[in-house]
Amino acid sequence: MTTANEPDARSWRIVVGVSGGIAAYKAVLVVRQLVLLGHEVEVIATPAALEFVGAPTFEAISHNPVRRDVFENVHAVQHVALGQQADVVAVVPATANTLARMAAGLADDLLTNTLLAARGPVVVAPAMHTEMWEHPATQTNVRRLEERGVTIVGPESGRLTGTDEGPGRLAEPNDIVTAILVAAQSAERERAAAERARDLAGQRVLVTAGGTREAIDPVRYLGNRSSGKQGVALAARAAARGAQVTLIAANVEVPLPDEVQVVRVTSAQELATAATELAPKHDVIVMAAAVADFRPERVAEGKIKKESTGDTLTLTFTKNPDILRTLVEARVPGQLIVGFAAETEADDAARLELARAKVKRKGSDLLVLNRVGWDHTFGREETEVQVIDLAGSVLAEDVGDKMSVADTILDVVAERIGDTPAS
Repeated sequence: MTTANEPDARSWRIVVGVSGGIAAYKAVLVVRQLVLLGHEVEVIATPAALEFVGAPTFEAISHNPVRRDVFENVHAVQHVALGQQADVVAVVPATANTLARMAAGLADDLLTNTLLAARGPVVVAPAMHTEMWEHPATQTNVRRLEERGVTIVGPESGRLTGTDEGPGRLAEPNDIVTAILVAAQSAERERAAAERARDLAGQRVLVTAGGTREAIDPVRYLGNRSSGKQGVALAARAAARGAQVTLIAANVEVPLPDEVQVVRVTSAQELATAATELAPKHDVIVMAAAVADFRPERVAEGKIKKESTGDTLTLTFTKNPDILRTLVEARVPGQLIVGFAAETEADDAARLELARAKVKRKGSDLLVLNRVGWDHTFGREETEVQVIDLAGSVLAEDVGDKMSVADTILDVVAERIGDTPAS
């Protein structure tokens, strides 16, 4: 998730409405941060707002003329176009009067006209004296706006104008900027989800998730740090996009989607058996599980005790089957197979070359590359991936939570379905 201190992955078109309160000077900081992050910002200032901060300040910071009157740029239908074209409309600060007019659906100036015409999310940062904020009318107006999906940021409690203290202080600019960017990202995700809806309908998708465990004795095992979150996210999003999904879950402890068929396994050999049996019945195979490369050659019948082994313990390991390669070699006509490559290599270019070498060895149609390590990916909510094809070309990249990354991967899958060899 992008915060106010780091660049966003894309540029948003943001309208910042400024109403007439003393906190209007902080709107300048909000606009400045958004512009520095690479976003296109249009400022709509009410006449009262311009009593607190002059138009030249906003114009210098935003690099755009301040919009202030319904009758400006009438030929461009500005009072409607600004809201229609904005990814987000924010009001910083929102006075009690502005909140009341928004709640009532009034359109008596350019700002309220724009708010009524807004197609995207609306973020509001109230600021006023405590008595005004706590008044039942204001609280009712805020609840109405929240019921309509408006995001309310703050207010905070602190020093107000003069010697007053209490709730009503404008939220910090960083927090407001973060809320604006989160609203934009969420809205884009919803739009993308609507566009993707049912694009995998009729497809049978097999997903593996989690990390295998190879028994050493009845108590201990050789395992890895995979939580299974990415594989579970892939299964959930594939099902949401209309696919019939089977999930092979290897020691996954996160909640599993209700709408998928689940097969639980423990070891790499169990996963290989399940995948080999199920693969021919599926159109798409996504091998997201972290599979152990080796397993102990012998498993002790009882618990290994240090009293009987001495100061050292030697275990001999043998290779596990290459499940991905086996599935590729036994693929049914038209089947699309996606592998995963988890690499600890820190250098981006070198890591990509490792993935390209792997996809050639394995022969999968697609390979998802992600960086893992002590502080990367495993067990975390966010991840970074690149999706490459058999030729090594990067088809997609994404940084984000595992649900959004799952959709990025499935976008490529949806595009490639039907492009695999018929035999």
